[in-house]
Amino acid sequence: MSLRTRFAPSPTGYLHIGGARTALFSWLYARHHGGEFVLRIEDTDLERSTAESVNAILEGMNWLGLTYDHGPFYQTEHFERYREVIDQLLDAGHAYRCYCTKDELDAMREEQKARKEKPRYDGRCRARTEPREGVEPVIRFRTPDEGVTIVDDMVRGKVAFQNSELDDLIIARSDGSPTYNLTVVVDDMDMGITHVIRGDDHLNNTPRQINILKALGAEPPRYGHLPMIMGPDGAKLSKRHGAVSVMQYREEGYLPEALLNYLVRLGWAHGDQEIFTVDELVRLFDIEDVNQSASAINPDKLLWLNQHYIKTLDPDHVALEFGWHLGQLGIDPSRGPQPRQVVLAQRERSRTLREMAENSVYFYQEFEDYDPKAARKQFTDEALPVLQTLHDGFSALGAWEKEPLHEVVQHTAERLELKLGKVAQPLRVALTGGTVSPPIDDTLVLIGRERALARIDRAIDKISAEVG
Repeated sequence: MSLRTRFAPSPTGYLHIGGARTALFSWLYARHHGGEFVLRIEDTDLERSTAESVNAILEGMNWLGLTYDHGPFYQTEHFERYREVIDQLLDAGHAYRCYCTKDELDAMREEQKARKEKPRYDGRCRARTEPREGVEPVIRFRTPDEGVTIVDDMVRGKVAFQNSELDDLIIARSDGSPTYNLTVVVDDMDMGITHVIRGDDHLNNTPRQINILKALGAEPPRYGHLPMIMGPDGAKLSKRHGAVSVMQYREEGYLPEALLNYLVRLGWAHGDQEIFTVDELVRLFDIEDVNQSASAINPDKLLWLNQHYIKTLDPDHVALEFGWHLGQLGIDPSRGPQPRQVVLAQRERSRTLREMAENSVYFYQEFEDYDPKAARKQFTDEALPVLQTLHDGFSALGAWEKEPLHEVVQHTAERLELKLGKVAQPLRVALTGGTVSPPIDDTLVLIGRERALARIDRAIDKISAEVG
């Protein structure tokens, strides 16, 4: 059987950054070994699972480019199979019905605490054969009384669990619905999962799942448990640390390549290399190189990576994401320059695509007001002949292209005996409403002849009205 990994999120919220890293490591491990990657939606929590969360997970996976070979599978479609396995365990004596009430279990735990013992189910219903009137039983797995379960963890090494410390966990609730530790075992077995990569919050579940698999006569997969991701302050990652949803990173203007590169470095390294293409990651990644200690997010590092990818990726690719951000601002990219042209003009000065889009609105839409400080400084009576001369020069051009536009600006400065900045800055404010834009000839090309001449006219009218 070929190597097969899986990503198995619960659809009770968005795809968060920790889940995305787990998905990435599972995907990379499968791709590195020429194996298969499965997406499984663990939606048995019927009260909390939502279609919106499923869509958010699928959208996040798609945006990151983490394609799956099989799935998505949904656990709610397999309830009959889970019941079949539960019956199999009952028939083989590996599981039993427990009729203990909540009050009885609470009292048992309090007595154990009083004796300074670890609170755990004491197996009192193991030998029970008669039903208890008025009580719907849960079903518990009969954990082996003796021996050690070894988890040969691909990240942590060998971790030993005494079976005597593992209580008889519930595998079916009183309403008959299966629990997590049962469903995940059945799915991993049925789907032929050979390697399970997941967060280390699942490590204590692993010996229980191994024991169930052995009771079913199945070969357990290899496990690798990833350390937690912490906030910059060393505390557990939460909403107060900023973006935690994958799609929120998109909304904030990050490229998927930057986020993937960033996520893979949260716990994995290849020498001192910082920048990795996806092809390089597939070639170099191995789960056994993942660090055992927790990693802290570093927003400045992500920004640096994002700016690198904005500047170096194929501008056609960046333009697709940039166009999405224009749409978020209510801008139709077809009503102005091609997004690719704007990306080429703005990429050296943009850390995020949202920033790029917000700073490029004037290429597509008219602005209402000039920046007051910029207008006061640049729209003086001295600027009037500058803008009039520029307007005349631009109007006479046959081709609205970078070189002839630059020549008009240059000739205007020479004719009026001014430094280039004294010509370019009033023009920039007239064209964009502010003092920051790409080089003035690029800005003119992107705005286009009709819009540029109209905006220069508008500035001339404003200055004329104010200087009288």
